[in-house]
Amino acid sequence: MSSNTVDRPPLNQMREPSNEAVPTRWSLLERLKNTDDQESWREFFATYRNLIHSVALRSGLTEAEADDVVQDTIIAVAKKMPGFDARPEAGSFKSFLLLITRRRIVDQFRKRPPASASPGRGDETARTATIDRVPDPASLDLDAV
Repeated sequence: MSSNTVDRPPLNQMREPSNEAVPTRWSLLERLKNTDDQESWREFFATYRNLIHSVALRSGLTEAEADDVVQDTIIAVAKKMPGFDARPEAGSFKSFLLLITRRRIVDQFRKRPPASASPGRGDETARTATIDRVPDPASLDLDAV
């Protein structure tokens, strides 16, 4: 493993809220195809925000990172809704939503600095040259004299 990896549970081990907790409202999804329908988007946000947020928190993100995941997920869904097939026969909306959510969670983990990063690590002026740290065997050891 490289030092740039972040400790997090594998995506397939992230527990998801029960699909029964938030029933899919197909009529709402159909209305979301009209991106100007602000009332439907408010309703969508109120319906799915807690689901997205809780998945993000359970994945190990902070509160602020989870809030970013909610925002980024809603934006991604808004971009995909005009072409989304809002029929139950076409597939599970929650699977679609949680796939987007997982991708935004991974993005948040990638934004974190590596765990092994130390302050000043990239600051070359704070480091001494290697030659200055190696003692000269020919020099006098004044403490011993």
